[in-house]
Amino acid sequence: MAQIGIMIEGQDGLNWGRWQRILKAAENFGYQCVFRSDHFTNPNLPDKDSLELWVSLTYAASHTQRIEFGSLVAPTTFRHPSITVRMGAAVDDLSNGRLILGLGAGWQEREHHNFGIPFYDRRTRHDMLADALEVTKRLLESDSPVSYQGQHFSLDEAILLPRPQRKTPILIGGNGPKRTLPLAAKYADEWNGVFINVETYRERTQLLDDLLRQNGRDPNSVKRSLMTQIVFGKDEAAVDARLSARGHDRSKLGELAGRGLIVGTPPAVIDQIGKFVEAGAQRFMLQWLDLDDIDGLEQIARDVLPHFHS
Repeated sequence: MAQIGIMIEGQDGLNWGRWQRILKAAENFGYQCVFRSDHFTNPNLPDKDSLELWVSLTYAASHTQRIEFGSLVAPTTFRHPSITVRMGAAVDDLSNGRLILGLGAGWQEREHHNFGIPFYDRRTRHDMLADALEVTKRLLESDSPVSYQGQHFSLDEAILLPRPQRKTPILIGGNGPKRTLPLAAKYADEWNGVFINVETYRERTQLLDDLLRQNGRDPNSVKRSLMTQIVFGKDEAAVDARLSARGHDRSKLGELAGRGLIVGTPPAVIDQIGKFVEAGAQRFMLQWLDLDDIDGLEQIARDVLPHFHS
């Protein structure tokens, strides 16, 4: 069985009313999880409503009972990792162990520029992520004060108190075989492929198995998930309308499948998710762009979720 959840873009019009409705829908309709991005803006105008990540996840912890939730993903450029892990562990405790802490290097230059946050070259950002993961892992796992001298982030006799009720799971998202997957093999409790087709997903999860063994870890110790966009309709006319609204048509279905998008009516969506399950995916974060379309979420829950949720 696979776990089906939703992923929303927190910078793309998210406000309190929409967040409350989405969380309620996910709980009531039977979704396994809700993940959201950590962005201040979109790459291009217009700017839209945007709830701050940790404020919104604190609300999720205290206003839901069942679903897992988390960041997909929190850039290390935004916050010192010791601050991020303190907030993450606290929110995880508040939710009785339902937070997944997704961490990443950051990629969007515009939001950094607009809000006065330094934006470094790609190599530096990945080096910062490696440091941040080491800081995060040590603070979550150590019951005694931790010292660490990294290239970008350091600790001196630091400890999380009160101690977390559990080690908050760390998620690392991305498809890169040279930088991202080795970091996932060393630090992650969950690896998240992003907009990737079935064949490449299978190759990457097999590579991750090999890297985990090289790190002395059981391949089964790391959960495999996928974040990709869903274009869903109850019938073909509804699918065509949604494709058109996003600047696509049926002539581009092959291109969309090549990017890993899941497109179609319930039978088609079930078939496409099933192929990813066969390739190793255990959890799906389906990117839902229309934050007001609660009816669409209900249709997916009714027509798709029963095929994967026991």
